[in-house]
Amino acid sequence: MADAPQYTQPLFRAVSPLPVSDMSKPNPAALPELAYNVAQSRELDRLAGASFELPGDELMARAGRAAAALVRERYPLAQRIAVVCGTGNNGGDGYVLARLLSEARRDVYLYAPDQALPAHGEAANACAAWREAGGQMSIFSGELTGFDLVVDALFGIGLTRPPLGAHAGLIEAMNAQPAPVLALDVPSGLDADSGSCPGVAVRAEATLSFIGLKQGLLTGEAPGLVGELILADLDLPKVLFACVPAAARVLRPQDLAAWLPRRLRSAHKGHYGHVLVVGGDEGYGGAVRLAAEAAARSGAGLVSVATRAAHVSPILSARPELMVRAVAGPGDLETMLDKASVIVVGPGLGQSAWSQSLLATVTERGLPIVMDADALNLLAQAACVLPEEVVITPHPGEAARLLDCSSKEIQADRFGAAQRLAEYFQATVVLKGAGTLICESPQHLTISPYANPALATGGSGDVLAGVIGGLIAQGLSAANAARAGVLLHALAAAAAASAGGERGMLAGDLMPYLREMANPA
Repeated sequence: MADAPQYTQPLFRAVSPLPVSDMSKPNPAALPELAYNVAQSRELDRLAGASFELPGDELMARAGRAAAALVRERYPLAQRIAVVCGTGNNGGDGYVLARLLSEARRDVYLYAPDQALPAHGEAANACAAWREAGGQMSIFSGELTGFDLVVDALFGIGLTRPPLGAHAGLIEAMNAQPAPVLALDVPSGLDADSGSCPGVAVRAEATLSFIGLKQGLLTGEAPGLVGELILADLDLPKVLFACVPAAARVLRPQDLAAWLPRRLRSAHKGHYGHVLVVGGDEGYGGAVRLAAEAAARSGAGLVSVATRAAHVSPILSARPELMVRAVAGPGDLETMLDKASVIVVGPGLGQSAWSQSLLATVTERGLPIVMDADALNLLAQAACVLPEEVVITPHPGEAARLLDCSSKEIQADRFGAAQRLAEYFQATVVLKGAGTLICESPQHLTISPYANPALATGGSGDVLAGVIGGLIAQGLSAANAARAGVLLHALAAAAAASAGGERGMLAGDLMPYLREMANPA
């Protein structure tokens, strides 16, 4: 099977605001292909002026017009509107928006955290234009009440510290009042590079991001803050984006067709590989069963399970298509390893002497391997020889153990954590969580822009490990199997949650939707 084609620079063009995603219901036509860090976003702004004769005032005017168009479309009945402005360019966008909404006969009330006004540059010009048009500014005095819409233009992409004083008070007031909040570019308080929140942050119903998609809007704390994510590229020439390398690729539903084309009519099971799932210490047979069935549902030709004797009959009774064998130790694995094309190790593995001996045996074989759960915990305790093609799938707690730090530190810099793991272990890393990250190497990052609380249930990670193993068995490289597996898993979860609701979904509920999503062509 051919791997997915290499991604090129973006071809999307959004003259009017372009919906991106509500983070749980993917919009295949709207997702841009690339995401940028803060430095790259600033370089896009700079090049727009330096190379394409688009001065900052013009870019700010376009941002204000895009925001005004979105307000007219999304909030047509919002008459009383509060616009909260800071002193930087984000505040300047807010001043432009306030003036345009006032000209459209909306009742606009502009709030600032203190007496400070923009002192220079485009933001100062926008503030002056607002005041020359008769606009007033109120100093925030404790609450925001009686509005139909609140617009957050307090901080932009450069904030990396906790908001303090009146700024923090304004953010808390925006969150406390009942009207919807529209954030311009980034919800104030959210780090646009990392997706973390060093302090209080705005909870927006929608976020209108400008020019390029910021990577920090897609992972970490961001999915709970940005609401519906919308992009306006401000009608910039598409060649501009070719001048600035992006920090990360963004997974899109339409990518699956490249990784999972239609099968030949002459195909047989031998064409699609043999997955061996190793794990299931005493009392943990469900984990290997979930991983094995997921490998089969994602299209593997054959799936075997090496587990404790007590789990053989229950697994066969529930899923007779699996080949299940009791293994008392490494010697029982040899014939199974001879037949396998990829190994998934870790689901329910435990950390006993039995567990350690099996892990050492499978890693020494040199076969492609997917390591999850207790395989990662054992790896954190003692280094072992890893094969050339390996995928590790830690959640933040496991990543913290692998890097000898806290899970809080992982979440504060998910991109950096994924890069460090990939470099240290020479592996493709799947850092799970809201906005899962896939890192093939420090230079190759991919973001899954979906966050689904339905996956907050035991066994979801076992299913993902099995899916990735099943895709490697079908001929994908470890890196592309990780990307395709994360996407397939996310889309199946979205479909399952849509059918029955997020709360109470079980990992096993993903199985029929995995089969459906694994046949995109």
